[in-house]
Parts: sequence; structure tokens; C-alpha cells
Amino acid sequence: MNNPYTHILRIGLILAAFAVVATSLVALTESNTHDKIIENERQALLAAINALVDHDKYNNDILMDTILLPNTVDLGTNDITTVYRARLDTTPVAAIFTAIAPNGYNGEIKLLVGIYSNGNLAGVRVIKHKETPGLGDKINENKADWILQFKGLSLNNPDEYKWAVKKDGGDFDQFTGATITPRAIVTAVKKALHYFEQHRDALFAITEAKS
Repeated sequence: MNNPYTHILRIGLILAAFAVVATSLVALTESNTHDKIIENERQALLAAINALVDHDKYNNDILMDTILLPNTVDLGTNDITTVYRARLDTTPVAAIFTAIAPNGYNGEIKLLVGIYSNGNLAGVRVIKHKETPGLGDKINENKADWILQFKGLSLNNPDEYKWAVKKDGGDFDQFTGATITPRAIVTAVKKALHYFEQHRDALFAITEAKS
């Protein structure tokens, strides 16, 4: 006569084995998915950087050549900001970093700003916002070409006092029915240029590796 406790124990062991296998498969899948997500994010960031600075202008590993800026209030944030440095051999080419326009119509507008070593803008892109569709979302390059106008500009081009929307006496167009959004971005880009001018040497400084 079979012992019922032996039968229950056998079923318990089988279920436990299935649980171990299932858990291992889930962990393996999660690990592989996590690695893929990280790589996809890396490639997306690299593509965004190369949209501002042509890859043929630099030859370093730009995603590894970075510095961290703590409490960069001038860039609109109290968070740590990562700066990606493009170099041709050892010659500085451009710095790419995020800046925040804190006073968009519907809140913060996150920007990716590229500035060449000579102080000229490589370009600006909006990477996150909550602006109104059909009005403020014209800051996206796939909606309009407004954001593309920053390429090649600097603090001296136009004159610094012209770094404002036309409604405020500046050179930059506002959108029909939406002045707050472009005003916020123009101000944020101007501040980023000021920050770069004041910290240019530090931004491109090569930190000696600790032994």
C-alpha cells in the first residue's frame, strides 16, 4: 500500500522543481531584456548626440568621455548633469549636455544642447516636454523646423540683447497663440551658452585617472 505522505512529498518536490525552473527562466529573461534596454538607450542617446555633432567631426568614445556637473542651477536643474565631450584626438570639439527650461507653458522642457569649442551652437533638441499639442509642441523637430534655427548661433550671433522672442524685442519667432514656450527655450539656450563660456576649460579638462 502506497504511503500517502510519500505521494504528497513527491508532488511537492515536483512543484518545487518547476518553481525553481520557472524562476530561473524569468530571471534569465529579465537579465537579457535589461541588457537590451540599456543598449537601446545607449544607441538612442548616441543617435541624439550625432544629430547635433556629426560623427565624422570627432573620434573619441563620446559616451565614455564624460564629466558630471552637480547642482547646475544655471542649466535649470539641481540634479547632476552629465556632459558628453567630443574630441578629435585630444582636441576639444564640442560639449553636449542637458538643460532645463523650467517655465514652459505646461512645466519643464528638457533640452539636449550641443556647443562647439568655439562657442557656436551645434544644435538644440527637445527631449521631453508637456506642451500643448498643436501649439507648444512645435518645438519638436518632427512638428516644425523652429528648433533647428539655433544651429550655428552664439552669444554674439545674434547680439546678446537679441536673445529673446520678437514679442520681447528679440530675433526669435514665437508661435501663434503660444509665446511662453519659445520664450522659455530661448532663455534656457542663452543660459546654457553663458554657462559654457564661463566653464569652457573645466568642461573639456581631462581628469587624471587615480592609481
